[in-house]
Amino acid sequence: MSIKVAKFGGSSLANASQFRKVEAIIKADPDRRYIIPSAPGKRTAEDHKITDLLYLCQAHVEQGIPFDDVFTIISNRYLEIVKELGLTLDLQPYLNQIKTDIATGASPDYAASRGEFLNGLILADLLGFTFVDPADIIFFDKTGLLDMEKTQSKVSACLNQYPYAVIPGFYGTDSEGQIKTFSRGGSDITGAIVARGVNADIYENWTDVSGFLMADPRIVPNPKPIEKITYRELRELAYMGATVLHEESIFPVRQAGIPINIKNTNAPEHPGTLIVHDADPVTQTGTITGIAGRKDFTVITVEKSLMNAELGFGRKLLSILEANGISFEHMPTGIDTLSVVIADSQLKNKTEKILDEIKQQCKPDAIEISPNMALIATVGRGMVFTPGIAAKIFKALGDDGINVRMIDQGSSEINIIVGVETADFEKAVRAIYNAFTG
Repeated sequence: MSIKVAKFGGSSLANASQFRKVEAIIKADPDRRYIIPSAPGKRTAEDHKITDLLYLCQAHVEQGIPFDDVFTIISNRYLEIVKELGLTLDLQPYLNQIKTDIATGASPDYAASRGEFLNGLILADLLGFTFVDPADIIFFDKTGLLDMEKTQSKVSACLNQYPYAVIPGFYGTDSEGQIKTFSRGGSDITGAIVARGVNADIYENWTDVSGFLMADPRIVPNPKPIEKITYRELRELAYMGATVLHEESIFPVRQAGIPINIKNTNAPEHPGTLIVHDADPVTQTGTITGIAGRKDFTVITVEKSLMNAELGFGRKLLSILEANGISFEHMPTGIDTLSVVIADSQLKNKTEKILDEIKQQCKPDAIEISPNMALIATVGRGMVFTPGIAAKIFKALGDDGINVRMIDQGSSEINIIVGVETADFEKAVRAIYNAFTG
């Protein structure tokens, strides 16, 4: 018997009818043995996520504002799900305890985690699975980082006792025994941890989309789905703004070589996207996997004659950014020029200060500031084996009258990044997409 770990997102468990879909999916395959639920998401565009309401309750207490009305909305939502599912589960004692805990000063992490906790209780009762509290098996160290060694040991020891279990996502326990959450969307991480801990054959991540698309559908009409993608390609696309899966969730399963299948709860028959190990052979050349990008970057270009012969020049420049708490995205260079690409959100009001420090410490011949830059990454493992991929990208942009302001290709050669004017961003993404799919 193989082992499948299945995580279901907030939209998959937003109401009783969605719970029924999840129940049918799980019962259709007895290999789906360990289930990770998120908290209920929005039922409509005007609705509220339960996690947001729980954070609001805790914030009200901190500010001395009554939170009864907000908590009543939360309670009614859960009680309605239980009633519509026809369960005999009595959630009221749990709700009463949570309300008391929040009222007496529970932390924001504790408050937010109760959304997954309550959904886990309901789903376990519906399925007849064992409920396992992640507070007993997922641990963070004194620095607030996941204690992977302790966690994996506990997960394996605990879950090996139960052939079927529901483990709520999003939270664990810190070094002092208090509830601590991952960042938002962290149920993906919980699922990956469980998958690695039980040595799963596959980790299914169920959401409201049928896997990844080659481009953002808000930019490219009806983009093609991505049937298969490697972890490295996914990291590149996620870094450039393509989001379906919490990117930190990749690492536990990547290390164990466990594939991830992104699936749609509302269209379970769709194959979705399969995320596979990087060592799998390349089956298609001349193709790209996907296109993603981000706006709002500034490029600082420093020019100095014989820069290449000056020891420590790059270190000086990067030290200035570090001292000002600024990280950079890319660093294209020439023999007498060095550019750093920085997100505008990093620069904020520090630009003039940084320029003054560069002039004082690096003594450049010239400094050029280029704002309003957008970066677009064209990603695909098949690119490395195919001549002319870059030429195809630049021809597509040139034919559409788009000026390329920056080119950066990593040594891995699975991506080519171009910088264009922010105003040309959407047009450029469509041009590249059409060049490879038209």
